[in-house]
Amino acid sequence: MSNPSFVFPGTLIDISFLGNPQNSDDNAQSNEENETVVTLGPGLIEFDGEVRSFVAGRLLDNSKDSIWVDYNKKRYVPSEGEPVIGTVIARHAEGYRIDIGSAQPANLDSLAFENATKRNKPNIAIGSLVYGKVTLANRDIEPEIECYNSNTGKSEGFGELQEGFVMKTSLRHCRTLLKHNPHILVLLGEHLSFEIAVGLNGFVWIKSPSYEHTILISNAIKNSEYLSDSDSKLMVNQLVAAL
Repeated sequence: MSNPSFVFPGTLIDISFLGNPQNSDDNAQSNEENETVVTLGPGLIEFDGEVRSFVAGRLLDNSKDSIWVDYNKKRYVPSEGEPVIGTVIARHAEGYRIDIGSAQPANLDSLAFENATKRNKPNIAIGSLVYGKVTLANRDIEPEIECYNSNTGKSEGFGELQEGFVMKTSLRHCRTLLKHNPHILVLLGEHLSFEIAVGLNGFVWIKSPSYEHTILISNAIKNSEYLSDSDSKLMVNQLVAAL
């Protein structure tokens, strides 16, 4: 059974091609030892041993152990491992509550930062922006995020986002911006210097040397969502020429 490239609610999905490493005859192992857990991403659900789509969109996979539906959600639903940009809306003894645009605010432990200890905790004000990664996502409890890689202890780009400008765009466009070398960011990087953080919850943070550059970059990113590569290049050239 081969999967369609575009699925609708109720479409049956075949995941048998994922998580099945091939072994040589000399080093064969049992199927149980070779089984890999397949991660069902946004838009898919497992029920009675079958995987089906509950939304309409493009079916994508990483050819290894993950499969999902790429669709334009109106509201962000947290998923473990996803990067998000959020606003600090409350502080408490153990950490912070972060608005990430989901149905419930996320909890951020004050120790979930690089080099954070009980005596050396970050002091982040209400209203500040943070860039973190979802570590707990369950429909019945509030999500949790962290602002460092718990495996390495390093921030790896996560943490408080100081200064800069944050813009809102579609969840689908954010997923495109997080792909390897997205075309619009490559084009902008040929003309301007800037820092950027992209959250899969629909927020993009931009920091550049001047307000003019920041506005140009944000407009180019927002307008590029429905433009072809050639049109995006023409747009960037026109915007840069007008500086």
